[in-house]
Amino acid sequence: MPHPTTIDENAPVIADHTLRIAAPLEQVWQLHTRIDSWPSWQGAITEARLDGPVAPGTTFHWLTAGLSIDSTIYAVDAPHRILWGGPAHGITGVHEWTFTEDGDSVVVRTRESWAGAPVDADRDNLAAALDDSLITWLDALKKAAE
Repeated sequence: MPHPTTIDENAPVIADHTLRIAAPLEQVWQLHTRIDSWPSWQGAITEARLDGPVAPGTTFHWLTAGLSIDSTIYAVDAPHRILWGGPAHGITGVHEWTFTEDGDSVVVRTRESWAGAPVDADRDNLAAALDDSLITWLDALKKAAE
């Protein structure tokens, strides 16, 4: 089965958040893609392990909010875009991050889609949880980079 090339635009839950970070593009990219070091700057992530290079087809395993998640990297355009996802606890998630240089800052945009039976059963609460998690992630990235 081919990897997704973008988020699922038809998913019942889609989150989309953008934040400006006053740091060089390469620094923000490195911080974000050094997956093994996520727990050092993201309080919500207690474990993270990348099983190879940051490249399409590589998987990584992480623990957040007590949930164990296995994700596969689908696309990388360093240092501008990374797309990953996979199934976790009945939810199929696809997560896209883009990094756009803007003067001496970087505009980081994250978009994530969730689909599956748990989402269908509790759409509003899961949408709110996804929004909260992405806002927290962006804030942590900004704090770590600046």
